[in-house]
Amino acid sequence: MSLNYVGIKRVLLGHPFPTRQEIHERLDKVRGLAIFASDPISSNAYATEAIMSVLILLGSGALALTMPIALAIMGLVLLVVFSYIQTILHYPDGGGAYTVAKDNLGVMPSLFAASALLIDYILTVSVSVSAGIRAITSAFPAAFEYRVEMALLAIVLLTWINLRGVRESGTIFALPTYAFVVGVLVTVAWGLVRYFGLFGAELLLPAVHDVIPERPITNFLYVWLVLRAFAAGCTALTGIEAISNGVQAFKPPESKNAAKTMVAMGVIAMSLFGGITFMATHLNLLPSEEESILSQMAREVNGTGFLYYWVQFFTMMILILAANTGYQDFPRLSSFLAKDRFMPRWMMNRGDRLVYNGGIIALAFIASIIVIAFQADEITMLPLYALGVMLSFTLSQSGMVRLMGKIGKLQPGETAHTGVTTIHYERTWRWKQLLNGTGAVVTTVVLVILIVTKFGEGAWLVVLAIPLLVYLLRAIHRHYEHVANALSMRELQLEDMREIADVIIIPIGDVHRGTLRALKYAKRMTDNVRAVFIITSEASQERVQRRWQRFPEITGGVQLICLEYEYRDILTPLVEYIEKVNREEYPGQIVTVVIPEFVPESFAAHLLHNQTANLLRARLRGHEDVVVVDVPYHI
Repeated sequence: MSLNYVGIKRVLLGHPFPTRQEIHERLDKVRGLAIFASDPISSNAYATEAIMSVLILLGSGALALTMPIALAIMGLVLLVVFSYIQTILHYPDGGGAYTVAKDNLGVMPSLFAASALLIDYILTVSVSVSAGIRAITSAFPAAFEYRVEMALLAIVLLTWINLRGVRESGTIFALPTYAFVVGVLVTVAWGLVRYFGLFGAELLLPAVHDVIPERPITNFLYVWLVLRAFAAGCTALTGIEAISNGVQAFKPPESKNAAKTMVAMGVIAMSLFGGITFMATHLNLLPSEEESILSQMAREVNGTGFLYYWVQFFTMMILILAANTGYQDFPRLSSFLAKDRFMPRWMMNRGDRLVYNGGIIALAFIASIIVIAFQADEITMLPLYALGVMLSFTLSQSGMVRLMGKIGKLQPGETAHTGVTTIHYERTWRWKQLLNGTGAVVTTVVLVILIVTKFGEGAWLVVLAIPLLVYLLRAIHRHYEHVANALSMRELQLEDMREIADVIIIPIGDVHRGTLRALKYAKRMTDNVRAVFIITSEASQERVQRRWQRFPEITGGVQLICLEYEYRDILTPLVEYIEKVNREEYPGQIVTVVIPEFVPESFAAHLLHNQTANLLRARLRGHEDVVVVDVPYHI
């Protein structure tokens, strides 16, 4: 079985990497940008459309507000990017908002930041994959009824690619990411040339539309819809924090490479967002269910030639691959939480390819459940989106304000350790604190707007899920604290340690090679060995006693105890006998139970045999003074 398993694993995932190769598997800036920035870059494919889809309710004249709203969001992006550059430089070990909040605001704020991000990463996978599948089903309507299956297949493929290693997945994702960026930027640039009539190019003529409001517009409704449009456009901010969580995924010097990648990501994201918004508003494009704003823009500028299909194809690709941001940061953030005992410890273990296998698989499983629950409809999932990431922005920037305050208290040349990182005096701490404070206030306002405007559309699920997840993380932490206290030797008195009883009990169902092997093993440890057989029929008793007497050199000196039991449940009398020996003959001492078990050659063959040994182990696990030892006999 192991050979088959290992062979399949090698084919699917490749040969294992030695731990010393971890440094060689890290990312350069080109691959790092492709892996960590696919989500914020891809969000530009629909952020402008999200704003316009709300403003159109005010009539076509209100679409002129799209550009001012986009500029406000771009300013917010600039604030957040600056804040996270500071986070990267001051917390080079990674962890992002969770680490910053833990170091400066306390445990509870850090858990809220972590919970918000974990939920956002799960939604990143679900929404991105569903959006990519929607692009496919829009081109091929016959595939619509298979959208859930296609989305699940996409998650399986992304999971497989990520399990193969960070560097390899970065190479795979680089082409679609950069191809999308180049295609959109070339389209925007050519559109500007045609719009302004430069170089003698054919002039682009804006369309003429006159869409009237759906209902009379009051002052309150006007403000409400403008705020909703702003909240909708904030999807452009999703994924910005990803690089700060994965600083250690970069090649040395890690923090500098991560910071440079963050700058490049911010420049590219704002260029795409600003360019698409400018062209969409100046061409008087209208949001439509049949065709996206990006598709309309590409068709108006390029016609239906090669560049149009280039943009469409790689838009579809990057929408799906944007899920990779979640695949990179969910496992990494989970490992930080596991290290602090807020998540299962196996979440911090790396697999053969030096990636966090447990986190990757857990993410894929949860995202698949959400895709099935929402039937791969990203429109119904979007109201849940961006809420968590905005909360993490607020907590992260608030933490950086506190950190800058600590730095300001130092004297020039003085250093201090905060508990997580080492800080030193910086002359520019005041304006950095001001910018972080401004960012914290702005993201708090945006968070409130998001909650208010999207609460009834489904955001209440995230508002409820975040504190529930915080409660779960604290419950896990309490469990690990309880285990640590139980295993602690601080107040240990040696006389309190339980003695090991001089008896070994071996349950047997027959006498065979596996039984004799267990008997030889037990006799090496003590002379007081008891083999316990449950009589199910006279014939079985006679057969066991007859075969027992055939091997006196092994069975000699072992007491064969045959227990009559008139019911078919043979485990109950076994457990009762073990409890009686422990309670009456060896109270307060540890009784050893040796279970002979033969191991078939394959997992399939294992299913053909009864599971008595497994069931007995499960029944005895709850007994404090019973130790179970397996003696396997391989077939």
